[in-house]
Amino acid sequence: MFYSIISVLALVLNLIINRDAFRHFRLRSNGLDYKLRAKVRYSHFLMAANLYFITDTAWGILYEHHDTQSIFPLLYSVCILYFTFMFLTMLIWIRYVVAYLDKKGRRSKIQLCVVWIMFTLGLAYLAVNHFHPFIFSLSSDHEYIAHSGRHIAFILQIAVYMLTTASMFHIARKSNGGEKVRYMTVGFTGMVIGLFLILQIQDPKYPFYAMGLIIGICVINSFVEEREKRERKIYNSIATSLAEDYEALYFINIETGEYREFATSKEYESMNVPVGGNDFYAETLVNIEKYVHPDDREFAQDMHRKETMLKNLEGKKSYSYKYRLMVDGRPRYFHFTVKFDNDKKHFILSEKDIDDEITAENMRLENQKKHVTFSQIAELLAVNYDVIYYVDAVNSSYISYECRNIYGKLDMQKSGDDFFTEAINDISSIVHVGDRDIVLGFIDRDHIITALEAQKSCSIDYRILAFEKTHYVRMTVRKTSNGSHYIIGIENIDDEVTREKLHLKALNTEKELARRDELTGVKNKTAYSELEKSVQTNIDNGMDYLPFGLVVCDANNLKTVNDTEGHAAGDEYIKKSAELLCDIFDHSPVFRIGGDEFVVFLRGDDYSNRDELMKILQSRIRKNLKSGSGPVMASGMAEYLPETDSLVSEIFDRADKEMYENKRSLKNEESNAET
Repeated sequence: MFYSIISVLALVLNLIINRDAFRHFRLRSNGLDYKLRAKVRYSHFLMAANLYFITDTAWGILYEHHDTQSIFPLLYSVCILYFTFMFLTMLIWIRYVVAYLDKKGRRSKIQLCVVWIMFTLGLAYLAVNHFHPFIFSLSSDHEYIAHSGRHIAFILQIAVYMLTTASMFHIARKSNGGEKVRYMTVGFTGMVIGLFLILQIQDPKYPFYAMGLIIGICVINSFVEEREKRERKIYNSIATSLAEDYEALYFINIETGEYREFATSKEYESMNVPVGGNDFYAETLVNIEKYVHPDDREFAQDMHRKETMLKNLEGKKSYSYKYRLMVDGRPRYFHFTVKFDNDKKHFILSEKDIDDEITAENMRLENQKKHVTFSQIAELLAVNYDVIYYVDAVNSSYISYECRNIYGKLDMQKSGDDFFTEAINDISSIVHVGDRDIVLGFIDRDHIITALEAQKSCSIDYRILAFEKTHYVRMTVRKTSNGSHYIIGIENIDDEVTREKLHLKALNTEKELARRDELTGVKNKTAYSELEKSVQTNIDNGMDYLPFGLVVCDANNLKTVNDTEGHAAGDEYIKKSAELLCDIFDHSPVFRIGGDEFVVFLRGDDYSNRDELMKILQSRIRKNLKSGSGPVMASGMAEYLPETDSLVSEIFDRADKEMYENKRSLKNEESNAET
């Protein structure tokens, strides 16, 4: 009975001191990091030890009544289980040590392979032991008889434990601090088990191996498990303290998804989000459906996928994002930050409630809308306006400012309730009579709303009368970045107009001949290249260019005229083609860019009436085609589209393509007329 009591006590003690390990027992350890894998395999060792204690207890009880014939089969079976669980504890102990050391090298693989072979051979010998006793047998009186195989099995196990002990002591010599204590403890445990196996060889009727197991388990619990518990408690305390700046912190195993949460916010705790689990990625998707605002769920689901988190951290220390969580039935903005732990095997995810900050910022912006701020007006200060009007886009109330010094300091001049009404009154007394109509049309509120829908700003140049002199000014209208106000700037451009006049005069006197086609008198290819370059520069610099279009024309049958009537007739044909274009597009420059190719740069009224003018051109062409006199020209037109066009050549290509389609149409009409 003494034999069984020791094993029972060992079992009870093991269950008590390692209750946490049994409570969180899991069968598989694959895919875990080395620390968790070691803990899982140690729990396997504890479970195998329990099975041995139970079997050892049963053997002690049954052997006290071994002279009873009916229990013979049961006694033999328990003996088989006794050795099976003994071999199993050895196997799992080695698996635990390898996992504890996190060894994946050749030596560890050989060590595991050898112990698996020993375990397998042990089971094989137990299987044949009934027919050919090698390890043990029971006499006719059911007395236990140990054979040589038992001693060999014990000696081999002792060798395994002692070699493991030597290895752990060797590693401990190279370590320090807590790591050294842990390695020494694990090595000492292997030595204790080995020594008690030696005693078990000497007397099989005492539970020495059970004593060795429970002593080793107690040693590990005292110096390894309890120390790690204290360290985890310290780490949890530190993490909880750090989490005070956040609603929650998550420590996530990247590969397995196993996670731990540290939450300090009572509001957040009220959401009952799990404080830990085995699959952060899957469980978070479920929580998103419960707690995230419906409009933000798809975004939140994508941001919490492992692939997304790894991609966003490529080349970065951290990244952040925000979305809304439903707390107590109302949405609140939360800010999330993700970064790697030092081991690069874990994510650290912090979660912070920033709803109050966003609310305060929105209130600040709302107050900013109600008061004039120089930061909004500063959008246009760089161009040195003489007068700036800050006009409410809803009710048309305004404040005007003048900038009169080199430092750009603004002085408020006046304010009013209706800018547009007062502007109409001022136009009649200030604006030059010749420009009043266009200014009235420009300053109309509906016109400004429509114009700013398609472009960032709109402007107009006109003349005013001041101090009995005429001055040129430019009015530019923009919207503030938040769309709440119009900023209307007025600048004096007398110097600019003067420079432009001088520039035009210089061009007329010095370059006009170089830019004219000698045969037709219209502008030549050089002039067109200069215009194209100038327009392209403005587009590239983001300037709001005036509406324009291109008409590309090609004189038909020029080669036939040259071949049949001579080059003089061909030159006359080209002249008449140029005259036709100049006659129809009398407000736009005409360019001859090739032998029989022309381009018209549509602008101003010609651009506004472009469709009607193109109809007139094509009508004249068809009339010439039918009468057989006058030039016949194919034509195509394209307009500048600010939203899509980035190159002048794109506009030319569209017009050129339309011209070739018109050319084919004219050829068909000419062929039908001849037949």
